[in-house]
Amino acid sequence: MNFHQPNAQTFIPDCAPETEALARTTHLGIGAHQDDLEFMAFHGILECYARTDRWFGGVTCTNGAGSSAPVPYAKFTDEDMMKIRVQEQKTAALVGQYGSMIQLDYPSSAVKGATDPSLKDDLRKILEATRPEVVYTHNPADKHDTHIGVTIAALHAMREMPAAGRPRKVVGCEVWRNLDWLPDGEKVLMDVSGRDNLAAALNGVFDSQIAGGKRYDLATLGRRAANATFFDSHATDQSGQLIFGIDLTPLVTDESKDIITFISDLLDRFKNDVCQKLSKQLGQI
Repeated sequence: MNFHQPNAQTFIPDCAPETEALARTTHLGIGAHQDDLEFMAFHGILECYARTDRWFGGVTCTNGAGSSAPVPYAKFTDEDMMKIRVQEQKTAALVGQYGSMIQLDYPSSAVKGATDPSLKDDLRKILEATRPEVVYTHNPADKHDTHIGVTIAALHAMREMPAAGRPRKVVGCEVWRNLDWLPDGEKVLMDVSGRDNLAAALNGVFDSQIAGGKRYDLATLGRRAANATFFDSHATDQSGQLIFGIDLTPLVTDESKDIITFISDLLDRFKNDVCQKLSKQLGQI
């Protein structure tokens, strides 16, 4: 499959023919950077792990340029670091038994641009080749501009598909900004308990980002544990590792829905909940 960036590449861990490998995809993760899939879409990876009737496909949109180079990697150039990050993502695909792993090699600046349709067009091509049942991507309230750029491109790509071919479920996931603020009834709850070993193996692959003090591996597992414990104040923990998501399916099934309004409505409900509880305690209602 050809994409806009000349160094984009498709990796099939089990060496199946590319067309066959893409067509078997049931769960597709679309992330901005190498490591985002493992941090945010672990639920989809687990749903497919060690199965032959479900396959996880991964898409990483950027090229890894501009990464920090901690002490063990201090001698490497930016180009060297890009190659290391691409290889780390391939290693994760092997560990997680992905059906396919596509790296589109866009610079972050291109992803953050609002006028270039290239990424959206590439994602639509991938979606048409994979026809996944479930898509995991960043959530629109993420605070990282590149993540938001990927989310918008992914949503537009899915909206351009024929209605019958669109994913049945689309989940916006946590990376840079968690989703604890969502009203509980609006949270997509993804229980990933009992597979800490696999999560640690996947997260630990990304040594180039973790070495030197950016402990994404610990933070990711810590956030999931906190989600599980702080979800319900009046019940014992029902899971040990819980990921929160936003159900973005309505934005895909109805392309007339405004993305900003959709998120603003959720934020308003959070604001109203906080104000109502305070007003009650202050005797104002």
